[in-house]
Amino acid sequence: MTTYERDTAAVRGRQMLNKVPEVTVYFWVIKVLATTVGETAADFLSATLGLGLTNTTLVTSALLLLTLVFQFRADRYIPGIYWLAVVLISIVGTLITDNLTDNLGVPLVTTTIVFTIALALTFSAWYAAEQTLSIHTIHTTRREAFYWLAILFTFALGTAAGDLLAEESGVGYLVSLLIFAALIGAVALARFGFGANAVATFWVAYILTRPLGASIGDLLSQSSADGGLGLGTVVTSALFLVTILALVTYLGVTKKDRTEETALRD
Repeated sequence: MTTYERDTAAVRGRQMLNKVPEVTVYFWVIKVLATTVGETAADFLSATLGLGLTNTTLVTSALLLLTLVFQFRADRYIPGIYWLAVVLISIVGTLITDNLTDNLGVPLVTTTIVFTIALALTFSAWYAAEQTLSIHTIHTTRREAFYWLAILFTFALGTAAGDLLAEESGVGYLVSLLIFAALIGAVALARFGFGANAVATFWVAYILTRPLGASIGDLLSQSSADGGLGLGTVVTSALFLVTILALVTYLGVTKKDRTEETALRD
């Protein structure tokens, strides 16, 4: 690294190894599982345990902030910390939308539009500051801050859009699942079949996996009267959390999702 590059890195923030995992099949599987947990765990804590939306939001937000402290203090990607942050931010993103809709009466159409704008502004500010939206170079504190803010808005947006389609439009959980799965398939085709931009297709897929995971969670956990399979939030959350734990442990041992710990690239 040249003197200029070192000086530039110092200005951008603390220099680190890439703080996020390589985008592999494991990444997408855990991401969908985490989004499912975000939906079912939020319902479990709020409704089943009776904490209510406000208390659940406060508790999970505090846990998320604590986890992000460890995540930001680390100088490299650590699977356990990173994926715990994703699970918690999935829950918090869900609760943000639920609070706006259920407690404040904000229509789902409005929250979908607002979070779309918020995400677009985050990406715009990120690109203006860093000249890239690539997740392969999350190696400064500023880039990491943009990364997690974008992820928060993707979960809030995905929750709003998913609920808007599945519940307010009345198409149901199974049809919503199939619609979002088809959209993700179209994104994959655009990327691997037609060479669409890797960064753009990654973020579109990332957004779409949120309502996909939520549809899976609702389909499994909700009662048959509501269009679900009736497993309940406890069983569904436990099943997916155990699977996440097993996969994260495997990745921690095998290091199959580590990016190259070599020269940083833009």
